Amino acid sequence: MGPQESAQERAGEPAELLESGLQLTDHAPSNASEEPADAEAAGAPGGGRCWLCRSSPCCSRAEPETKKKAPCPGLGLFYTLLSAFLFSVASLFVKKVQDVHAVEISAFRCVFQVLVIIPCLIYRKTGFIGPKGQRIFLILRGVFGSTAMILIYYAFQTTSLADATVITFSCPVFTSLFAWIFLKEKYSLWDAFFTLFTITGVILIVRPPFLFGSDTSGMEESYSVHLKGMIAALGHAVFAAVTLVILRKMGKSVDYFLSIWYYVILGLTESIIVLFIIGEWSVPYCGLDRLFLILIGFFGLGGQIFITKALQIENAGPVALMKTMDVVFAFIFQIIFFNDIPSWWTVGGAFCVVASSAGAAIRRWFQSSK
Repeated sequence: MGPQESAQERAGEPAELLESGLQLTDHAPSNASEEPADAEAAGAPGGGRCWLCRSSPCCSRAEPETKKKAPCPGLGLFYTLLSAFLFSVASLFVKKVQDVHAVEISAFRCVFQVLVIIPCLIYRKTGFIGPKGQRIFLILRGVFGSTAMILIYYAFQTTSLADATVITFSCPVFTSLFAWIFLKEKYSLWDAFFTLFTITGVILIVRPPFLFGSDTSGMEESYSVHLKGMIAALGHAVFAAVTLVILRKMGKSVDYFLSIWYYVILGLTESIIVLFIIGEWSVPYCGLDRLFLILIGFFGLGGQIFITKALQIENAGPVALMKTMDVVFAFIFQIIFFNDIPSWWTVGGAFCVVASSAGAAIRRWFQSSK
């Protein structure tokens, strides 16, 4: 693994080395520790050599200390693909839940993740507050991140799975723009071109009446509901981009689990406040809906874990490209589970948005490799 591996991965390495060490000792004879000493005491030739492999120094002793097991080629991309699948399945369950508001789904997911994160923080001894100079950024990360989660769940419930998923892929474009504004990162003509191409794709999917007239073919709901879902999905992309800029600002000074802790605690607080304001709090009566709520939290957390693991062992460029499989899974699930074939407008818009995200990722990948 590279030097950028996380603390949680480093914690797992001693176990791996221990297992390899056990294999060496288990297969050795019971008097293995005595024979080398006897050889040295007798002054036998090659006394400094290993009696097992006849090399100096012993390769079995030196290798675990000087070399680390390299990750399997393509493992990071496999993790990304698995993460995309898990996120898509979670989105499918959000769409399938009938009698639960999107804000309440967000609250249930936050409760599920709190139960997982608290033991992790206790085990890692990172505390629950964070470094003094980073607390304001952690709070902003929690507020913007949880708002993005609520908006995308609302988008999944009010519009088609494919349309909402495609709109969320405009996030990298907004991230580049906000990084240029707030972090003073470079924003080139290529970035501006990708931004315009993304906007074109969004327009093809939203299909505003002043450009497309009253054509609503291919929509499973009324245009007003479709528009609300599109605004929510676009809002998710914006808030998610702000969240990424905040995370980039904090860098590695804050533990990943602590960042998620702020995300779920502030998300739960925000969801409860919104639910009391809109009066939509209700316990799901259907047992299937309750199962879906549990699975949303389970698959959502799994998606986060695998995308994090992918970024720890693979370059961000290939990961971003493989992440576009989210769109493919969304199209497949929409056709199979909802019998809803995406329109050509959606396909064209998806091409524009995904091509922009892929182009931006490839460009940054080549820049970082120079």
